[in-house]
Amino acid sequence: MSAFWLTLIVLILAAFGAVIGRARALNSGAGNVRNLHSLPKYYGGFVALLTLIPALLVLVIWLLAQPSMIARGAVSLIPAELAADEGAVSLVMSDVRRISDGLSLAVEQGVLTQAEATSDISDVRGTLGALGVALGGEVAPEVLQAAQSYRAADATADFWRMIVVLGLAIVGFAIGLMKITPDFRARNMVEQAVLALLMLAASLAILTTLGIVLSMLFETRNFFGLHSWKDFFFGVKWAPNFRGDSELSILPLLWGTLYISLIALLVSVPIGLFAAIYLSEYAGPRTRGIAKPLLEILAGIPTIVYGLFALLTIGPLLLRTFGSDGYLGVEWMSGATAVLTAGVVMGIMLIPFVSSLSDDIINAVPQSMRDGSLGLGATKSETIRQVVIPAALPGIVGAILLAASRAIGETMIVVLGAGAIAKFSLNPLEAMTTITTRIVSQLTGDGDFASPETLVAFALGLSLFVLTLGLNIFALYIVRKYREQYE
Repeated sequence: MSAFWLTLIVLILAAFGAVIGRARALNSGAGNVRNLHSLPKYYGGFVALLTLIPALLVLVIWLLAQPSMIARGAVSLIPAELAADEGAVSLVMSDVRRISDGLSLAVEQGVLTQAEATSDISDVRGTLGALGVALGGEVAPEVLQAAQSYRAADATADFWRMIVVLGLAIVGFAIGLMKITPDFRARNMVEQAVLALLMLAASLAILTTLGIVLSMLFETRNFFGLHSWKDFFFGVKWAPNFRGDSELSILPLLWGTLYISLIALLVSVPIGLFAAIYLSEYAGPRTRGIAKPLLEILAGIPTIVYGLFALLTIGPLLLRTFGSDGYLGVEWMSGATAVLTAGVVMGIMLIPFVSSLSDDIINAVPQSMRDGSLGLGATKSETIRQVVIPAALPGIVGAILLAASRAIGETMIVVLGAGAIAKFSLNPLEAMTTITTRIVSQLTGDGDFASPETLVAFALGLSLFVLTLGLNIFALYIVRKYREQYE
């Protein structure tokens, strides 16, 4: 039974337990709610939680552990000559999984019987090819045996998963009903269970972040074991060549990242801030109700669409203006990809981000401050310039810093709009690259994950994480200070 149907059955059983538990609680209280310690819904909720939580928890753990456990058994059947290194094992296991899935599909469609799927097949490639299952090459008998073992182990694990999960759900259902008595503190138990779930959700978020950091940290340590940290942090050239004499300095990439982000902020901050002032201070309810959603539509556009916009529209437009055949007649720009192209489009993407945050912050300024200024004879524009904006300034600065961290981490716009040249230059009409672009480039293709040219991506990622984390912490500190002042 698939995990989807298993989850659905457990949910239906939990819902049934909630109804039965509520009815049983009312019966135990002789139909009078006052005879019960808790409201009937808490008794039903207790039965539902006891049915649902243990079963789903075991299901999630099982789903996470089952593939690796089964793959470990299949790898042991692969001969050493086919699994010379980690990359070869990965390729062979890809075929093993495809053959296993193909055999299951062939049995489901009646192409093979169950007995044929578990025996030697003379033309497994042709049989699976007829079903649309593509294999990397000729299928060795050992690979076929490993795939059959993988399929059998997977079917066995699925069967026992179904037995264990449904068994836990039924046992929880029965125990929950047995616990229902008029004196049972169902509300306390339900509230404690909900509190535990909330704590688990918060812990998962923290542990996920910690896992990401540790995974990058270990690979970064491996990188610095192969490449000089002095060249990485203090070098001036980025030139990976996979010949052992690479120059892998983060500084040219950091310069391109900060330069493009600066141009993006120069575009997004004035437009976004002016839009926020208009929407919060001048626009009427009808205009605000139309303009604000239209402005925030920009936030929902995928970044790849912005990248195509930079590549096909903004870049050629700038080239027609600053190129040798352009309106100015001077070759200041040799290609459509440039820092200015990516910066302008990224700034357009950040406008709703800055506008929405600044609008909320400006609206949070107490109305009494505006009324006091107007009562002293100041005009509306003077009140905005001398009272509202200074009062909201810490929050606006926080919004700008959050937008900056968003710009620093952007990838697709830079890939399509800025180019791939790592260098130091003040000319915004030249092509440059950023940290995120180089991470994508270094991890794309058939790179060896034991070489410094590939491992450098993790060092770049960790450096980018530290940079954006610092900006976010600083921004949240400023926003929190603002809120403490006016709430």
